[in-house]
Amino acid sequence: MRSVDEHLAVVLDTVRPLAPIEVELERALGAVLAEDVTSPVPLPPFDNSAMDGYAVRSADVAHATEETPVVLPVIDDVAAGDGAMYAVGPGLVTRIMTGAPVPAGADTVVPVEWTDGGTASVTVRRAAPPGNAIRKAGEDVRQGDTVLTAGTMLGAAQIGILAGVGRRKVLVRPRPRVVVLSTGAELVEPGNRLGAGQIWDSNSFMLTAAVQEAGAEGFRAATVTDDPARFLDQLDAQLLRADAVITSGGVSMGAYEPVKEALGPLGTVAFERVAMQPGMPQGFGVVGEERVPLFALPGNPVSSFVSFILFVRPALRKMAGLPAGPPATITATTAAPLRSPKGKRSFLRVVLSRSGDGAAVVNPVRGQGSHQLAALASANAFAVVPEDVTEVPEGRTVEVIPL
Repeated sequence: MRSVDEHLAVVLDTVRPLAPIEVELERALGAVLAEDVTSPVPLPPFDNSAMDGYAVRSADVAHATEETPVVLPVIDDVAAGDGAMYAVGPGLVTRIMTGAPVPAGADTVVPVEWTDGGTASVTVRRAAPPGNAIRKAGEDVRQGDTVLTAGTMLGAAQIGILAGVGRRKVLVRPRPRVVVLSTGAELVEPGNRLGAGQIWDSNSFMLTAAVQEAGAEGFRAATVTDDPARFLDQLDAQLLRADAVITSGGVSMGAYEPVKEALGPLGTVAFERVAMQPGMPQGFGVVGEERVPLFALPGNPVSSFVSFILFVRPALRKMAGLPAGPPATITATTAAPLRSPKGKRSFLRVVLSRSGDGAAVVNPVRGQGSHQLAALASANAFAVVPEDVTEVPEGRTVEVIPL
């Protein structure tokens, strides 16, 4: 059998980052930046007021107190966005709004809360030192500074700075488009009535959601029966919109395995046994003229989900232009014994929590079968038991993959 690490290495050696495209900012959320972005202007571009108040020379209010306030005439109002030129001479003030340019001659802003709020004249009851409540030009970003580097995942704050430096479009590696396709004659669309020997299709919904959680775009295709020819027809139709394909089911050793029967003869998708539990049967390769990566995952829902976390999610990260490798782990203490078959790396479903002293603790969920979807839904982590370990006593440490 192939090891988990070997299988992941094959996957990551095969997939490639998607080619960069230029997109509008509205479509850039969740994408990975493919260029360094610099600012063409300083930010802020000009000295402006951080508060509503009065622009004044600091020397004119240096002695203002509650007992001995300073009264000064107000000569102008300056609003945010006002492009006129203003100046403040000795003994004069200009009323100013938040974000408005600081008039020439003024070196401080007295917040309105320190005054009587006057419009013709103002009574100042507190001194304001030079630079008070003034945002200096370039204090956030200097002209020519790099504000974002290639490889940055674009979230809301990153979109904000792109707009803040005047970018309307940006070069990104797009979110991978992933088609999810379940196979099995026994599968019925949720919401429809079950017949004899049938079950509702959960895998395609679960895997499409997992794709979206991983930051990619998930497209759920219609379920295919156990006919290899129909599977190939559906696959061909979906490749037009796919950067990757995930299939579920049809990869085991028995009869009626449509994915294996359809893709095996192509010679571009290999079906392996991986030394892991759950999820031993795995298929991976490329299909179509564009050599689209295809992940043929086992049909049992827990096996399918574990396989996604171990192999598909790292691949999607690489396709998106992000660092990719095995899932990150933390160390935790077992609150109950764990058991694992020899020769396989087990990924046991556990509940990860914190003890009173803040230490990480894991409890196995009740039901570790590869078909037990409710148990998976109650877990928030996988405890990883190595291939050469069959038992982990209570109170020992294990590596844990948080979900």
